[in-house]
Amino acid sequence: MDSPAAAPPVPRPTSPGRPAVPITTTAPVKRERRWSVAALCIVLAVIAGLGAATAVTSAGDRAQVLAIARDVPAGQMLTDGDLTVAEVSADAALSPVPASDKASVMGKRPAVDLRKGGLLTTSQLAGGTGLGDDKQQVGVQVKRGQAPAGTLAPGDKVLAVTTPAQGEQPSSKEAEAPPSTTDAVVVSVSRPDASGTVVVNLAVSKSSGPLLATRASQGRIALVREPRSN
Repeated sequence: MDSPAAAPPVPRPTSPGRPAVPITTTAPVKRERRWSVAALCIVLAVIAGLGAATAVTSAGDRAQVLAIARDVPAGQMLTDGDLTVAEVSADAALSPVPASDKASVMGKRPAVDLRKGGLLTTSQLAGGTGLGDDKQQVGVQVKRGQAPAGTLAPGDKVLAVTTPAQGEQPSSKEAEAPPSTTDAVVVSVSRPDASGTVVVNLAVSKSSGPLLATRASQGRIALVREPRSN
């Protein structure tokens, strides 16, 4: 069958003396706009779904590990308050201690200073710190000028040198004699206070501990750092 003939253009009313102009009709565009909006909504929904799936996958790759809750000097026994649990992305380059191992690290002593906000790793812990666990430890308060400024570190070998008592005038013979010294190993160094004084924990032999503690209480100890081996 033949399709119906298109309707002839309807002439536009004209004023006298002006030719008639036919009026053409155009197809409605509302339906096309609705389809465009619907297609855009579908695309946005797909993107949102992919983003949610990625977020879930990333969350599944995260692991709970142990982090440092506060500063811990080398050689100090770890307690529950020193550690907290953090979530990090799984990364083969990292080797933090899993949070499930927290009980097993309690009571251990780090071989290096632990700083708040860092992750606890197995390399920071050992079966003993290597800083004189089998020796006596003596805390020595060292004022500015009685030790190398800012250079002492855990593991350093030092000489604890006995200095003259305040106001003491040694004889000429005593002045020429070598000072009394004690071999020691630095276990930890506190942060300096407002006056620059630090407390250095030293590991010494059992025969030297009491004498060193006595002289340290009198403020008669200065520290000399031995050369570090390469």
